[in-house]
Amino acid sequence: MTIVRVALGARSYDVVIEAGLLGQAGERIAPLARGRRVPIVADANVAPYLETLRASLDAAGVPSEAIVIPAGEKSKSWATLEMLTDRLLDLGVERGDHVIALGGGVIGDLVGFATAILKRGCGFVQIPTTLLAQVDSSVGGKTGINARAGKNLIGAFHQPKLVLIDPTVLDTLPPRELRAGYAEVVKYGLIDDAEFFAWCETHGSALLAGDVARREFAIAHSVAAKARIVGEDEFETLGRRALLNLGHTFGHALEAEAGFSDRLLHGEAVAAGCALAFGYSAAHGFCSVEDAVRVSSHWQATGLPDGLAAAGIAAPAETLVEHMRHDKKASGGQIPFLLARGIGRTYLDKQVSLEDVRDYLAMQPR
Repeated sequence: MTIVRVALGARSYDVVIEAGLLGQAGERIAPLARGRRVPIVADANVAPYLETLRASLDAAGVPSEAIVIPAGEKSKSWATLEMLTDRLLDLGVERGDHVIALGGGVIGDLVGFATAILKRGCGFVQIPTTLLAQVDSSVGGKTGINARAGKNLIGAFHQPKLVLIDPTVLDTLPPRELRAGYAEVVKYGLIDDAEFFAWCETHGSALLAGDVARREFAIAHSVAAKARIVGEDEFETLGRRALLNLGHTFGHALEAEAGFSDRLLHGEAVAAGCALAFGYSAAHGFCSVEDAVRVSSHWQATGLPDGLAAAGIAAPAETLVEHMRHDKKASGGQIPFLLARGIGRTYLDKQVSLEDVRDYLAMQPR
């Protein structure tokens, strides 16, 4: 078992990582339940794990109620949020109660936001079932839904009370979903840990093929990296936490062009976005061409897109830049970009010209 503490003063919590943990989840959730019924919000893809979780809660004397949400990014919507909050109110959820989010990043973001606003804030527990959610979205308290103008534009910072990660649930994850989550693992190496990126270059294929030890190591390392950064800059006001957005400004534009659909998964967009960020950096002399090539080569080696063509995006550069103008990080009309001085040397650049970005994207193969 690995326990990573997310140190945020009164809002601190543990991330517990252990194979088989789902079957013992009831023991860890019981103290938070206070003898009350616990709603479990899950998506339609995790039915077997829902039954395991409910059995574990029953064994710990914790009654539960399941709310099943349609799987997919389209559930991060006003309509689903309204349905979920109404259902939780019908169940009599109180401010001191906890709601369990069982599923991938969509469920975690949706439940986190619902509990942030329900009765001005109640508790929730994250039990992520995808690699992407385990290493990224379940930790750090960013919650929200999508809007017509873009991804995650409506939301709140709301930390979970507990995160339980069982790596064995990844055994049934479709290979494409696993690869998409792996992009977020590699991101931590690109941000500030060149040694970890090198580890990924050596062991990433084995991790994706099912190597349990390497999966557990990568999850624990990634969670510890994110916990450290979140602990330094919880609300992304100091610039440190912004580093976690590497690949996201480019990536969200690609997702928007794909209609936030399964045509391009979030992790795939992040991979392509990281490659574009390193390519842009190399084109402007901020980092070496060799480093940009290493990033693209690793995505190719692990079946992830390394640019517009590989991501299936043929839109004109101006269209993609227009998507970027709706980025939630925009300030004073300026959009901060995460660029690189090298692998493990990401930095925030607030002076990037969107015209330069447009010209760079216009030159990319489609």
